[in-house]
Amino acid sequence: QALSRSGTAPSRDASPAPGRAARRRSPGAAMSGYDRAITVFSPDGHLFQVEYALEAVRKGTTTVGVRGKDCVILAVEKKAYPKLQDTRTIRKILTIDDNIALTFAGLNADARVLVDKTRIECQSYRLNVEDAPTVDYVARFIARTQQKYTHRGGVRPFGISTLVGGFNTDGLPELFQTDPAGTYYAWKATAIGKNSKTVVDFFEKKFVEDMDQDATLRLALKGLLEVTEASGKNIEVVTITTSGLKKMSEEELDPLLKELDDTAEKIAKLKEQK
Repeated sequence: QALSRSGTAPSRDASPAPGRAARRRSPGAAMSGYDRAITVFSPDGHLFQVEYALEAVRKGTTTVGVRGKDCVILAVEKKAYPKLQDTRTIRKILTIDDNIALTFAGLNADARVLVDKTRIECQSYRLNVEDAPTVDYVARFIARTQQKYTHRGGVRPFGISTLVGGFNTDGLPELFQTDPAGTYYAWKATAIGKNSKTVVDFFEKKFVEDMDQDATLRLALKGLLEVTEASGKNIEVVTITTSGLKKMSEEELDPLLKELDDTAEKIAKLKEQK
């Protein structure tokens, strides 16, 4: 065995030079660092933390919004709660201003913080402009706030997407969606959260322009029933009109859901096809 200059044999346990160790690392190990920093793009142009936040949204409860001729309907699937929990403290559809409501899919704690920021902005807008904020102003503020948390060190993106319903300066209903990346879009009808693609596909087939309030409500509920059990305990609905916000009670929802529920018909058709 060859001797070193000091006259002793080199130890087999000696660690390799740092440069060699770096060269021996697999490409996957080198790439894994890009998902730890929110301010660093991966070589293929991704911000992984934003994409992980979108994944948190996809695992959230199914949430739908439909715009009618003179109203906006927001509906959301409610999870089963512990028997002893007071359900009044759990809300998925939140009031932002007199004629503006917001619902979300994703992390409840993140939604609480973002909604508080938005409510303060609405009060500030009223104080400075002496007028009620429009729904597009609110959606733009939410998107701007979410985007701020995608390019600063020491923070993480908000793990929620929101649906914001309300009215514009012309008194026409509008529905907006925001996401963790900070983008926002206006929609006629859309869904976010778990199984949202199934609901959006249903809306694309059934949506009609200028629906009245009853037709808009029925379409929103039918879309939610595509992926949810028909029960007033499982669904929360808020109607937004120029006269304000109205939350539907279980007593109002149950007969309507039973009328719209076509699960038995679907099962019968599947049996016929087999």
